[in-house]
Amino acid sequence: MIEPLANENVPSTRNAVKRYVQPSGSESRLITPIKKTRVAEEVADRIRTLMLDGTFPPGEPLPSERHLAERFGVSRGSIRDALRTLETIGLLETRHGQGTFPHELSVERLVAPLASVMAYRSDLQDELLDVRRMFEPAVARAAALRATDEDLTDLERILETQRQKLKSGQSAIAEDTAFHAILARATRNRVVMSIMATLNDLLVESRTQSLQQKGRPARSMDGHEAVVAALRRRDAEGASQAMYNHIDQIADLHVPAHKGSNPPAK
Repeated sequence: MIEPLANENVPSTRNAVKRYVQPSGSESRLITPIKKTRVAEEVADRIRTLMLDGTFPPGEPLPSERHLAERFGVSRGSIRDALRTLETIGLLETRHGQGTFPHELSVERLVAPLASVMAYRSDLQDELLDVRRMFEPAVARAAALRATDEDLTDLERILETQRQKLKSGQSAIAEDTAFHAILARATRNRVVMSIMATLNDLLVESRTQSLQQKGRPARSMDGHEAVVAALRRRDAEGASQAMYNHIDQIADLHVPAHKGSNPPAK
């Protein structure tokens, strides 16, 4: 059982203080002394969980470092390290003279750290293609079942622009990116849309390079047309296979070792 907060100058609202006077069961389990190693990481995990369950709501300052240190049974240095970690990944904001505030936990904030890491790891392109093989066929499968007429019209419009640019020798990087974004939108899943947006950000450089290769724009066009054709038929498995083939062709241009890899099970 957690004792009431000590009388100290904690920059919080009345409601936030009441949470500590009468802690919930989950809070009692989370705000307890931490043992052994990885102290700062464990503190960060617990604070993140308390943000998710509403104990530390957006817009209200966290308790002071001293108070958190007492409640978790760790040093103030460990608390500072934990808060710094959460601030680095965008979950907390320090306001001078006011305290440390939780951000609203959006999908974008949870996905963004992946982009930060991948942006500096060009050696992970092989793994990124593998992620696309696992993820994008599933997106195409869901889109085949959920796409609206508006989604299909937008995809056809992108394909037509891509055709015109292909004929005139112009770059169609924007259309390539938009195609995958609208396909994700057609799933009606916000997490999928956010992950796809992250993937698109990570793929800008590789698309710029690969679309300059001879024959690559035409192969990309063929792959997109096959996916849309399956969507028109509401053929979920066909859309999944078409997307897998599309990514496999891209992988052949970048990573020969992937050639001939097994397609997803039907």
